[in-house]
Amino acid sequence: MTFSPELLLARIAELSDVSGTPGRFIVAFSGGLDSTVLLHALAVTREQHGVPMLAVYVDHGLQRDSTAWGEHCKSFAVAHAIDFASRRVAVDPQSGFGLESAARKARYAVLRNLLEAGDWLLSAHHQDDQAETVLLNLMRGSGPAGLAGISAIRKLAAGWLVRPLLETPRSALEAYANQYSLETISDPSNLNQQFDRNYLRHEVLPRFELRWPDAARRIRRSAELAGEAAALLAELGAVDARQLGERADRLSLAGLRDLGVPRQRNVLRHVILQLGLPLPGAVQLAKIVTDLIEAREDAQPLIAWPGARARRYRDQLYLLPADDLEAPAAGAQAICGDRLLLPAGLGLLVLEHGAKRGLSEALTGAGLELRFRVGGEKFKPYGQAHTKKLKKLLQEEGIVPWMRDRIPLVYAGDELVAVADLWIVDGAASEPGTAIRWRNRPALH
Repeated sequence: MTFSPELLLARIAELSDVSGTPGRFIVAFSGGLDSTVLLHALAVTREQHGVPMLAVYVDHGLQRDSTAWGEHCKSFAVAHAIDFASRRVAVDPQSGFGLESAARKARYAVLRNLLEAGDWLLSAHHQDDQAETVLLNLMRGSGPAGLAGISAIRKLAAGWLVRPLLETPRSALEAYANQYSLETISDPSNLNQQFDRNYLRHEVLPRFELRWPDAARRIRRSAELAGEAAALLAELGAVDARQLGERADRLSLAGLRDLGVPRQRNVLRHVILQLGLPLPGAVQLAKIVTDLIEAREDAQPLIAWPGARARRYRDQLYLLPADDLEAPAAGAQAICGDRLLLPAGLGLLVLEHGAKRGLSEALTGAGLELRFRVGGEKFKPYGQAHTKKLKKLLQEEGIVPWMRDRIPLVYAGDELVAVADLWIVDGAASEPGTAIRWRNRPALH
Protein backbone atom coordinates (compact mmCIF):
# COMPACT_ATOMS: atom_id res chain seq x y z
CA MET A 1 0.00 0.00 0.00
CA THR A 2 1.20 3.51 -0.79
CA PHE A 3 0.44 6.82 0.88
CA SER A 4 -0.23 10.14 -0.80
CA PRO A 5 -1.70 13.54 0.11
CA GLU A 6 -4.71 12.68 -2.03
CA LEU A 7 -5.40 9.56 0.04
CA LEU A 8 -5.19 11.67 3.19
CA LEU A 9 -7.74 14.14 1.80
CA ALA A 10 -10.10 11.29 0.95
CA ARG A 11 -9.82 9.92 4.49
CA ILE A 12 -10.43 13.36 6.00
CA ALA A 13 -13.56 13.67 3.88
CA GLU A 14 -14.82 10.32 5.21
CA LEU A 15 -14.21 11.33 8.81
CA SER A 16 -15.88 14.71 8.23
CA ASP A 17 -19.13 12.80 7.75
CA VAL A 18 -18.93 12.01 11.49
CA SER A 19 -17.86 15.37 12.89
CA GLY A 20 -18.69 17.94 10.25
CA THR A 21 -16.15 20.25 8.62
CA PRO A 22 -13.20 20.90 10.97
CA GLY A 23 -12.60 24.44 12.21
CA ARG A 24 -8.84 23.90 12.60
CA PHE A 25 -6.32 21.13 12.29
CA ILE A 26 -4.23 20.99 15.47
CA VAL A 27 -1.46 18.50 14.76
CA ALA A 28 0.33 16.75 17.62
CA PHE A 29 3.82 17.23 16.12
CA SER A 30 6.78 15.39 17.67
CA GLY A 31 9.06 15.68 14.67
CA GLY A 32 9.12 11.90 14.27
CA LEU A 33 8.41 10.10 11.02
CA ASP A 34 4.64 9.71 11.47
CA SER A 35 3.70 13.26 12.49
CA THR A 36 6.16 14.78 10.00
CA VAL A 37 4.54 12.92 7.10
CA LEU A 38 1.06 13.88 8.31
CA LEU A 39 1.95 17.57 8.67
CA HIS A 40 3.74 17.66 5.31
CA ALA A 41 0.77 16.07 3.51
CA LEU A 42 -1.57 18.60 5.09
CA ALA A 43 0.73 21.44 4.07
CA VAL A 44 0.93 20.45 0.40
CA THR A 45 -2.87 20.10 0.18
CA ARG A 46 -3.79 23.28 2.06
CA GLU A 47 -5.47 24.79 -0.99
CA GLN A 48 -7.71 21.73 -1.35
CA HIS A 49 -8.77 21.34 2.31
CA GLY A 50 -8.65 25.06 3.23
CA VAL A 51 -8.46 24.37 6.98
CA PRO A 52 -6.21 26.54 9.22
CA MET A 53 -3.38 24.52 10.80
CA LEU A 54 -1.50 24.64 14.08
CA ALA A 55 1.42 22.33 14.84
CA VAL A 56 1.99 21.72 18.57
CA TYR A 57 5.18 20.26 20.04
CA VAL A 58 4.87 18.95 23.59
CA ASP A 59 8.18 18.77 25.46
CA HIS A 60 7.96 16.12 28.18
CA GLY A 61 11.46 16.94 29.45
CA LEU A 62 12.36 13.24 29.52
CA GLN A 63 15.18 13.38 26.95
CA ARG A 64 18.35 15.49 26.91
CA ASP A 65 17.68 16.68 23.34
CA SER A 66 13.99 17.53 23.81
CA THR A 67 14.57 21.29 23.55
CA ALA A 68 16.52 20.86 20.31
CA TRP A 69 13.72 18.68 18.95
CA GLY A 70 11.31 21.51 19.66
CA GLU A 71 13.47 23.89 17.63
CA HIS A 72 13.53 21.40 14.76
CA CYS A 73 9.73 21.16 14.84
CA LYS A 74 9.41 24.94 14.87
CA SER A 75 11.75 25.26 11.86
CA PHE A 76 9.77 22.65 9.91
CA ALA A 77 6.47 24.38 10.65
CA VAL A 78 7.80 27.82 9.73
CA ALA A 79 9.31 26.46 6.48
CA HIS A 80 5.86 25.18 5.51
CA ALA A 81 3.99 28.32 6.63
CA ILE A 82 2.19 26.54 9.47
CA ASP A 83 1.45 28.18 12.82
CA PHE A 84 3.48 26.60 15.64
CA ALA A 85 3.21 26.32 19.41
CA SER A 86 5.41 24.57 21.96
CA ARG A 87 4.32 23.46 25.42
CA ARG A 88 6.40 21.93 28.21
CA VAL A 89 4.79 19.51 30.65
CA ALA A 90 5.83 17.89 33.90
CA VAL A 91 5.55 14.10 33.88
CA ASP A 92 5.05 12.38 37.22
CA PRO A 93 6.82 9.00 37.08
CA GLN A 94 5.29 8.08 40.47
CA SER A 95 1.69 8.53 39.27
CA GLY A 96 1.01 4.78 39.37
CA PHE A 97 0.21 4.73 35.64
CA GLY A 98 3.76 4.02 34.36
CA LEU A 99 6.05 6.48 32.58
CA GLU A 100 4.56 6.07 29.11
CA SER A 101 1.01 6.45 30.35
CA ALA A 102 1.90 9.40 32.59
CA ALA A 103 3.58 11.17 29.65
CA ARG A 104 0.57 10.54 27.43
CA LYS A 105 -1.80 11.85 30.12
CA ALA A 106 0.25 15.04 30.54
CA ARG A 107 0.47 15.52 26.76
CA TYR A 108 -3.25 15.19 26.16
CA ALA A 109 -4.06 17.48 29.07
CA VAL A 110 -2.18 20.23 27.22
CA LEU A 111 -3.55 19.42 23.78
CA ARG A 112 -7.19 19.21 24.85
CA ASN A 113 -6.97 22.70 26.36
CA LEU A 114 -6.06 24.07 22.91
CA LEU A 115 -9.20 22.68 21.31
CA GLU A 116 -12.03 25.01 20.42
CA ALA A 117 -15.46 23.98 19.16
CA GLY A 118 -15.12 22.04 15.91
CA ASP A 119 -11.32 21.72 16.05
CA TRP A 120 -9.66 18.45 15.11
CA LEU A 121 -6.67 17.25 17.11
CA LEU A 122 -4.82 15.16 14.54
CA SER A 123 -2.65 12.31 15.74
CA ALA A 124 -0.44 10.31 13.35
CA HIS A 125 -1.13 6.82 14.71
CA HIS A 126 -0.87 4.33 11.84
CA GLN A 127 -1.73 0.69 11.09
CA ASP A 128 1.32 -0.70 12.91
CA ASP A 129 0.47 1.37 16.00
CA GLN A 130 -3.01 -0.12 15.90
CA ALA A 131 -1.59 -3.65 15.76
CA GLU A 132 0.69 -2.93 18.73
CA THR A 133 -2.20 -1.50 20.74
CA VAL A 134 -4.45 -4.48 20.06
CA LEU A 135 -1.70 -6.93 21.06
CA LEU A 136 -0.93 -4.95 24.22
CA ASN A 137 -4.59 -4.97 25.20
CA LEU A 138 -4.80 -8.68 24.43
CA MET A 139 -1.91 -9.32 26.84
CA ARG A 140 -3.73 -7.23 29.46
CA GLY A 141 -6.81 -9.43 29.16
CA SER A 142 -8.96 -6.68 27.64
CA GLY A 143 -12.48 -7.22 26.34
CA PRO A 144 -13.97 -6.04 23.03
CA ALA A 145 -13.47 -2.33 23.78
CA GLY A 146 -9.76 -2.86 24.38
CA LEU A 147 -9.38 -5.18 21.40
CA ALA A 148 -11.00 -2.50 19.23
CA GLY A 149 -7.75 -0.61 19.74
CA ILE A 150 -7.41 3.00 18.71
CA SER A 151 -10.50 4.79 17.43
CA ALA A 152 -10.26 6.74 14.17
CA ILE A 153 -12.39 9.60 15.53
CA ARG A 154 -13.95 10.47 18.87
CA LYS A 155 -15.01 13.52 20.82
CA LEU A 156 -12.33 15.25 22.86
CA ALA A 157 -13.10 18.31 24.98
CA ALA A 158 -14.71 20.90 22.67
CA GLY A 159 -13.42 19.23 19.51
CA TRP A 160 -12.47 15.88 18.05
CA LEU A 161 -9.49 13.53 18.28
CA VAL A 162 -8.89 12.23 14.76
CA ARG A 163 -6.40 9.63 13.50
CA PRO A 164 -6.56 9.61 9.69
CA LEU A 165 -3.56 7.27 9.17
CA LEU A 166 -4.86 4.17 10.95
CA GLU A 167 -5.27 2.31 7.65
CA THR A 168 -1.74 3.23 6.50
CA PRO A 169 1.25 0.96 7.25
CA ARG A 170 4.44 2.50 8.58
CA SER A 171 6.32 1.28 5.50
CA ALA A 172 4.14 3.54 3.32
CA LEU A 173 4.96 6.52 5.55
CA GLU A 174 8.67 5.71 5.29
CA ALA A 175 8.42 5.59 1.50
CA TYR A 176 6.66 8.97 1.49
CA ALA A 177 9.32 10.55 3.72
CA ASN A 178 12.05 9.25 1.40
CA GLN A 179 10.21 10.53 -1.67
CA TYR A 180 10.10 14.08 -0.28
CA SER A 181 13.47 13.89 1.57
CA LEU A 182 11.83 14.73 4.88
CA GLU A 183 14.18 15.11 7.85
CA THR A 184 12.73 13.45 10.95
CA ILE A 185 13.66 12.96 14.59
CA SER A 186 14.45 9.55 16.05
CA ASP A 187 13.71 9.31 19.78
CA PRO A 188 16.19 6.85 21.33
CA SER A 189 13.62 5.82 23.93
CA ASN A 190 11.73 4.09 21.09
CA LEU A 191 14.52 1.49 21.06
CA ASN A 192 14.24 0.71 24.77
CA GLN A 193 12.64 -2.73 24.91
CA GLN A 194 11.97 -2.34 28.60
CA PHE A 195 8.72 -0.75 27.40
CA ASP A 196 6.13 -3.30 26.25
CA ARG A 197 5.20 -1.40 23.10
CA ASN A 198 8.82 -1.23 21.95
CA TYR A 199 9.25 -4.96 22.58
CA LEU A 200 6.23 -5.70 20.40
CA ARG A 201 7.48 -3.31 17.72
CA HIS A 202 11.01 -4.67 17.47
CA GLU A 203 10.65 -8.32 18.47
CA VAL A 204 7.11 -9.62 18.10
CA LEU A 205 5.54 -7.91 15.08
CA PRO A 206 8.56 -8.52 12.78
CA ARG A 207 8.25 -12.24 13.52
CA PHE A 208 4.54 -12.08 12.77
CA GLU A 209 5.29 -10.39 9.46
CA LEU A 210 7.74 -13.14 8.51
CA ARG A 211 4.98 -15.69 8.86
CA TRP A 212 2.02 -13.49 7.83
CA PRO A 213 3.28 -10.57 5.70
CA ASP A 214 0.01 -8.65 6.17
CA ALA A 215 -0.27 -9.32 9.91
CA ALA A 216 -0.81 -5.65 10.84
CA ARG A 217 -3.67 -5.36 8.33
CA ARG A 218 -5.29 -8.54 9.68
CA ILE A 219 -5.03 -7.27 13.24
CA ARG A 220 -6.57 -3.94 12.19
CA ARG A 221 -9.49 -5.84 10.64
CA SER A 222 -10.00 -7.79 13.86
CA ALA A 223 -9.93 -4.48 15.76
CA GLU A 224 -12.69 -3.14 13.52
CA LEU A 225 -14.86 -6.19 14.25
CA ALA A 226 -14.15 -5.89 17.98
CA GLY A 227 -15.17 -2.24 17.70
CA GLU A 228 -18.55 -3.25 16.30
CA ALA A 229 -19.03 -5.68 19.19
CA ALA A 230 -17.98 -3.00 21.68
CA ALA A 231 -20.53 -0.58 20.21
CA LEU A 232 -23.31 -3.14 20.69
CA LEU A 233 -22.21 -3.74 24.28
CA ALA A 234 -22.21 0.03 24.87
CA GLU A 235 -25.81 0.18 23.65
CA LEU A 236 -26.78 -2.60 26.04
CA GLY A 237 -24.90 -0.84 28.84
CA ALA A 238 -26.85 2.36 28.20
CA VAL A 239 -30.15 0.44 28.34
CA ASP A 240 -29.20 -1.25 31.63
CA ALA A 241 -27.89 1.99 33.14
CA ARG A 242 -31.24 3.72 32.58
CA GLN A 243 -32.91 0.97 34.62
CA LEU A 244 -30.50 1.41 37.53
CA GLY A 245 -31.34 4.97 38.51
CA GLU A 246 -31.45 8.58 37.36
CA ARG A 247 -27.84 9.32 38.31
CA ALA A 248 -24.90 7.67 36.56
CA ASP A 249 -22.75 7.93 39.70
CA ARG A 250 -25.32 6.12 41.88
CA LEU A 251 -26.67 2.75 40.76
CA SER A 252 -29.28 0.52 42.37
CA LEU A 253 -27.63 -2.54 43.91
CA ALA A 254 -30.94 -4.41 43.79
CA GLY A 255 -31.13 -3.71 40.07
CA LEU A 256 -27.52 -4.76 39.55
CA ARG A 257 -28.17 -8.04 41.37
CA ASP A 258 -30.99 -8.77 38.91
CA LEU A 259 -28.46 -8.73 36.06
CA GLY A 260 -26.08 -11.56 35.30
CA VAL A 261 -22.41 -11.04 36.10
CA PRO A 262 -21.39 -10.31 32.47
CA ARG A 263 -24.05 -7.59 32.23
CA GLN A 264 -23.01 -6.22 35.62
CA ARG A 265 -19.44 -5.83 34.38
CA ASN A 266 -20.64 -4.36 31.10
CA VAL A 267 -22.90 -1.72 32.64
CA LEU A 268 -20.20 -0.78 35.17
CA ARG A 269 -17.67 -0.22 32.37
CA HIS A 270 -20.24 1.80 30.44
CA VAL A 271 -21.17 4.05 33.36
CA ILE A 272 -17.55 4.58 34.46
CA LEU A 273 -16.67 5.75 30.95
CA GLN A 274 -19.74 8.01 30.86
CA LEU A 275 -18.58 9.62 34.10
CA GLY A 276 -15.14 10.29 32.60
CA LEU A 277 -13.41 8.11 35.19
CA PRO A 278 -10.52 5.76 34.39
CA LEU A 279 -11.61 2.18 33.85
CA PRO A 280 -10.66 -0.30 36.59
CA GLY A 281 -8.52 -3.29 35.78
CA ALA A 282 -9.99 -6.76 35.58
CA VAL A 283 -9.14 -7.49 39.25
CA GLN A 284 -10.81 -4.32 40.56
CA LEU A 285 -13.86 -4.83 38.34
CA ALA A 286 -14.24 -8.39 39.62
CA LYS A 287 -14.00 -7.09 43.21
CA ILE A 288 -16.79 -4.58 42.59
CA VAL A 289 -18.99 -7.49 41.54
CA THR A 290 -18.00 -9.95 44.26
CA ASP A 291 -17.01 -7.76 47.23
CA LEU A 292 -19.32 -4.78 46.77
CA ILE A 293 -22.49 -5.73 44.91
CA GLU A 294 -22.85 -8.95 46.91
CA ALA A 295 -21.68 -7.53 50.26
CA ARG A 296 -23.96 -7.71 53.29
CA GLU A 297 -26.30 -4.77 53.78
CA ASP A 298 -24.40 -3.13 56.67
CA ALA A 299 -20.95 -3.47 55.06
CA GLN A 300 -18.96 -0.46 53.86
CA PRO A 301 -16.53 -1.93 51.30
CA LEU A 302 -14.26 0.34 49.25
CA ILE A 303 -12.81 -0.73 45.89
CA ALA A 304 -10.08 1.62 44.69
CA TRP A 305 -8.06 1.98 41.49
CA PRO A 306 -5.95 4.89 40.16
CA GLY A 307 -8.22 7.90 39.74
CA ALA A 308 -11.49 6.44 41.02
CA ARG A 309 -13.32 4.59 43.81
CA ALA A 310 -16.47 2.47 44.17
CA ARG A 311 -18.49 2.38 47.43
CA ARG A 312 -21.94 1.35 48.61
CA TYR A 313 -24.52 2.86 50.96
CA ARG A 314 -28.20 2.07 51.54
CA ASP A 315 -28.42 -0.36 48.61
CA GLN A 316 -26.78 2.08 46.21
CA LEU A 317 -23.43 1.71 44.45
CA TYR A 318 -21.48 4.96 44.17
CA LEU A 319 -18.76 5.63 41.59
CA LEU A 320 -16.51 8.52 42.62
CA PRO A 321 -13.41 10.37 41.46
CA ALA A 322 -10.46 9.71 43.74
CA ASP A 323 -10.32 13.42 44.68
CA ASP A 324 -13.73 13.14 46.33
CA LEU A 325 -12.14 11.07 49.10
CA GLU A 326 -9.40 13.46 50.21
CA ALA A 327 -9.63 14.33 53.89
CA PRO A 328 -9.65 18.06 54.78
CA ALA A 329 -6.99 19.32 57.14
CA ALA A 330 -7.89 19.67 60.82
CA GLY A 331 -8.05 23.03 62.59
CA ALA A 332 -9.91 26.31 62.17
CA GLN A 333 -9.74 28.76 59.26
CA ALA A 334 -11.08 32.29 59.40
CA ILE A 335 -13.79 33.12 56.86
CA CYS A 336 -12.63 36.42 55.39
CA GLY A 337 -14.96 38.14 52.96
CA ASP A 338 -18.02 36.57 51.42
CA ARG A 339 -16.40 33.62 49.61
CA LEU A 340 -14.15 30.84 50.86
CA LEU A 341 -12.61 28.17 48.63
CA LEU A 342 -12.84 24.92 50.57
CA PRO A 343 -9.93 22.45 50.73
CA ALA A 344 -9.80 18.92 49.30
CA GLY A 345 -11.99 19.68 46.29
CA LEU A 346 -15.03 20.44 48.44
CA GLY A 347 -16.24 23.44 46.48
CA LEU A 348 -16.98 26.99 47.62
CA LEU A 349 -18.65 28.47 50.70
CA VAL A 350 -20.54 31.72 49.98
CA LEU A 351 -22.10 34.15 52.47
CA GLU A 352 -25.32 35.63 51.04
CA HIS A 353 -26.32 38.78 52.90
CA GLY A 354 -29.94 39.86 53.06
CA ALA A 355 -31.39 36.37 52.68
CA LYS A 356 -34.86 35.57 53.99
CA ARG A 357 -33.24 33.59 56.81
CA GLY A 358 -29.62 33.18 57.92
CA LEU A 359 -27.08 34.01 60.58
CA SER A 360 -27.59 37.14 62.60
CA GLU A 361 -25.60 40.30 61.85
CA ALA A 362 -24.08 40.17 65.32
CA LEU A 363 -22.49 36.78 64.60
CA THR A 364 -21.22 37.60 61.12
CA GLY A 365 -19.90 40.95 62.29
CA ALA A 366 -17.86 39.31 65.06
CA GLY A 367 -16.20 36.92 62.61
CA LEU A 368 -16.77 33.33 61.51
CA GLU A 369 -14.51 30.30 61.24
CA LEU A 370 -14.53 27.15 59.13
CA ARG A 371 -13.99 23.82 60.88
CA PHE A 372 -14.70 20.15 60.17
CA ARG A 373 -16.27 17.45 62.28
CA VAL A 374 -14.13 15.91 65.01
CA GLY A 375 -16.93 14.02 66.81
CA GLY A 376 -19.29 14.82 69.68
CA GLU A 377 -20.87 17.93 68.09
CA LYS A 378 -24.51 18.51 69.07
CA PHE A 379 -26.96 21.37 68.65
CA LYS A 380 -30.64 22.23 68.27
CA PRO A 381 -31.44 22.97 64.62
CA TYR A 382 -33.55 26.04 63.93
CA GLY A 383 -37.23 25.13 63.96
CA GLN A 384 -36.77 21.84 65.83
CA ALA A 385 -37.69 21.08 69.42
CA HIS A 386 -34.72 19.04 70.61
CA THR A 387 -30.93 19.09 70.65
CA LYS A 388 -29.41 16.30 68.59
CA LYS A 389 -25.97 14.97 67.88
CA LEU A 390 -24.61 16.01 64.50
CA LYS A 391 -23.78 12.36 63.79
CA LYS A 392 -27.45 11.43 64.25
CA LEU A 393 -28.67 14.30 62.06
CA LEU A 394 -26.34 13.32 59.24
CA GLN A 395 -27.57 9.74 59.43
CA GLU A 396 -31.23 10.85 59.39
CA GLU A 397 -30.55 13.11 56.41
CA GLY A 398 -29.04 10.18 54.50
CA ILE A 399 -25.63 11.82 54.01
CA VAL A 400 -23.24 9.22 52.64
CA PRO A 401 -20.76 8.11 55.32
CA TRP A 402 -17.63 9.23 53.43
CA MET A 403 -18.90 12.81 53.32
CA ARG A 404 -19.87 13.17 56.97
CA ASP A 405 -16.43 14.29 58.14
CA ARG A 406 -16.13 16.63 55.14
CA ILE A 407 -19.19 18.80 55.78
CA PRO A 408 -18.04 22.41 56.39
CA LEU A 409 -19.02 23.61 59.87
CA VAL A 410 -19.32 27.33 60.60
CA TYR A 411 -18.32 28.55 64.05
CA ALA A 412 -18.58 31.89 65.82
CA GLY A 413 -15.89 31.67 68.44
CA ASP A 414 -16.32 28.26 70.05
CA GLU A 415 -20.00 28.01 69.15
CA LEU A 416 -21.25 25.98 66.20
CA VAL A 417 -23.71 28.21 64.34
CA ALA A 418 -24.29 26.47 60.99
CA VAL A 419 -23.66 23.12 59.28
CA ALA A 420 -22.93 24.19 55.71
CA ASP A 421 -26.29 25.06 54.14
CA LEU A 422 -28.00 22.10 55.80
CA TRP A 423 -28.86 23.54 59.23
CA ILE A 424 -28.67 26.78 61.18
CA VAL A 425 -28.34 26.46 64.93
CA ASP A 426 -31.31 27.68 66.94
CA GLY A 427 -30.37 30.97 68.56
CA ALA A 428 -28.00 31.88 65.73
CA ALA A 429 -30.73 32.41 63.16
CA SER A 430 -32.15 35.74 62.08
CA GLU A 431 -34.86 36.84 59.62
CA PRO A 432 -33.50 38.38 57.45
CA GLY A 433 -29.93 37.17 57.86
CA THR A 434 -26.78 35.95 56.14
CA ALA A 435 -27.36 32.60 54.49
CA ILE A 436 -24.62 30.02 53.97
CA ARG A 437 -24.49 28.65 50.41
CA TRP A 438 -22.33 25.64 49.56
CA ARG A 439 -21.49 25.79 45.84
CA ASN A 440 -19.97 23.03 43.64
CA ARG A 441 -20.13 20.54 46.45
CA PRO A 442 -19.66 16.79 45.96
CA ALA A 443 -22.80 14.65 46.09
CA LEU A 444 -24.07 14.17 49.63
CA HIS A 445 -26.72 11.50 48.99
